[in-house]
Amino acid sequence: MILTMDVGNTNIKTALFEGELMLNYWRMATNRGTTSDELGMVLADLFAYNGRSMKEVRGIAISSVVPSINFTIDHMCRSYFGIEPMMVGPGVKTGINIKYDNPRELGSDRIANAVAAYHLYGGPCIFIDFGTATSFGVVSGRGEFLGGAICPGIKLSADSLVDHTAKLPRFELQKPDDVIGRNTITNLQSGIIFGHVGMVTYLIRRMKEEIGCPGARVIATGGMALLVSDEAEIDVLDGLLTLKGLRILYEKNAALSGLGSATESAKKT
Repeated sequence: MILTMDVGNTNIKTALFEGELMLNYWRMATNRGTTSDELGMVLADLFAYNGRSMKEVRGIAISSVVPSINFTIDHMCRSYFGIEPMMVGPGVKTGINIKYDNPRELGSDRIANAVAAYHLYGGPCIFIDFGTATSFGVVSGRGEFLGGAICPGIKLSADSLVDHTAKLPRFELQKPDDVIGRNTITNLQSGIIFGHVGMVTYLIRRMKEEIGCPGARVIATGGMALLVSDEAEIDVLDGLLTLKGLRILYEKNAALSGLGSATESAKKT
């Protein structure tokens, strides 16, 4: 089995794969103050609850946009799984040509999304990750990551609006029936959610124009995707895109040195 972990600013998403089949999927809060033992015991409980053995895991692939927790996660993998994890970053074989001005600046989650989007849905394509930030990426028909855009996420926008105004109340992120709201809450919901739809729709159209492909497939992932997927011009909703990309990346790099058990890796060095 392969364990994949997508470490985001809000949540850690993790999944177990046997080949292409996802066996289990779990979410945990991203706690920058957690210890490797605390994280290891949470995973041990999740494995046990689902009748899985941590000893069955033969490889771990991790994407992280929270550098301060990376050492903790690496130490947990070595202590509780006896495995040196593959951290997605410079040097990892991706199978796509990254056309970023500085490829080292590209987030590991966007790399995983690009790999999964191209591998599973072909190119050209546009992928959108609706998380703490809403990030866009474009992959050409030749498997080139061309770039994209990064915007404030839906929840981040809502929290910022409420935090920086004196009288606006906190509200549930729920799509209202109409764009024209009749009270403060529905006004806020309309502005945040339909405003986000408008932003997403415009960026998709401009990206399609710039690559000269109006038929480019659009794939959405991330926790907030459901709020806008039926309003924006989205073709595929794949909530596990990043984790699927991590599995694909692990398999692409499995034959390279440095993957496998922490004990064997130590022997090589």
